[in-house]
Amino acid sequence: MIDQLEAAFNFHQQALGLRQQRHKVLASNIANADTPGYKARDMDFASELKKAVAHGSSGGKGLALARTAERHIAGQGAAPAGNGLLYRVPDQPSLDGNTVDMDRERTQFADNSVRYQAGLTILNSRIQGLKTAMQPE
Repeated sequence: MIDQLEAAFNFHQQALGLRQQRHKVLASNIANADTPGYKARDMDFASELKKAVAHGSSGGKGLALARTAERHIAGQGAAPAGNGLLYRVPDQPSLDGNTVDMDRERTQFADNSVRYQAGLTILNSRIQGLKTAMQPE
């Protein structure tokens, strides 16, 4: 039963985790918009999500969880995502070597935020659906 629940939520869990990582990368780009020589980074979200879901569903090695008592259930934590960050190619190079395009970064940041919220909404509705199904009439 627990395995089925884990499988049902694996995709959404992985997607939200990657959205959070991408949010940090985009925020770092925005924060370093005036730093000379800073190279803007981003990730190929679709390929990273495929890797994360395949790794999560194949029962790959995750982080070992510490058991503080013998009666605790042994488990594996999620493995950290690989460093799939790529450099952005600038539309217009700047004189100081900085490749951050603030318009692009703001757009990507807003898009990532909306998609993160949508993922949370979908996951919440799935959980509510399961709770409703478990309620006695």
